[in-house]
Amino acid sequence: MSGFDSQVIKVRANAKKNGITTLFVGVGIMLLSVVWLSLMPDYLTLPGFFLTSAAIVTLLIGWFKLREPEHSILITPEQIQYTHRLGKWQLAWSNIQRVGQPRVVHGIEHKDLEMIGLKINDYYDFISTISPRLATHLLMEQRPLLLQSMDKSCTTGMCSGNGFLEDTRFKLPSGKVLTGVQAMLANRMNQLRQGLGFDIYVSGTELDREPHQFVTLLKECQQSQAVLKRED
Repeated sequence: MSGFDSQVIKVRANAKKNGITTLFVGVGIMLLSVVWLSLMPDYLTLPGFFLTSAAIVTLLIGWFKLREPEHSILITPEQIQYTHRLGKWQLAWSNIQRVGQPRVVHGIEHKDLEMIGLKINDYYDFISTISPRLATHLLMEQRPLLLQSMDKSCTTGMCSGNGFLEDTRFKLPSGKVLTGVQAMLANRMNQLRQGLGFDIYVSGTELDREPHQFVTLLKECQQSQAVLKRED
């Protein structure tokens, strides 16, 4: 990607878009419901309540959109930085082994998941950058993903239940032992690597384009970084 050595690529999540517009729509529906309940006869009260409920839901959606960070991902020549309202993580290019779109098997078909996956070399370099609140959030958010990755041929009937019980200790190849939330996240990453082939996952709603297009972007950036490194 030409010029990547001197630029920062800022990614604004699709989930962030139209937050103010959604709030204005919610306010408009709320005003309409107030007028409806004030002027309409009693037998038309129920539609007014439906309008009020719709207004509240719309306002909440708009508020949650505005709470999200302005940019979900920053791509620099040195690293990828992911930002969430609960924290952030950084991943150096040198720590990225592979980028792709996770795929699961449904019957005889392979289905691409609406997310991107990153396989990394060093767990500790990644986990040491993540906040405990975000790590806990990821553990909860990835439960459906864990189910997708589990062995469908499990004969004990206990595979799913065991898969959700992450160990609170994880030994790294260096010999260092992680504990607590860090260890739980490392164990989850290892489980998902075995099932889906990647350690880190970013939902398509956090991106500004289709997952396969974002994978192409990251691969181009990774190749540019490799060229720059060789030139140095």
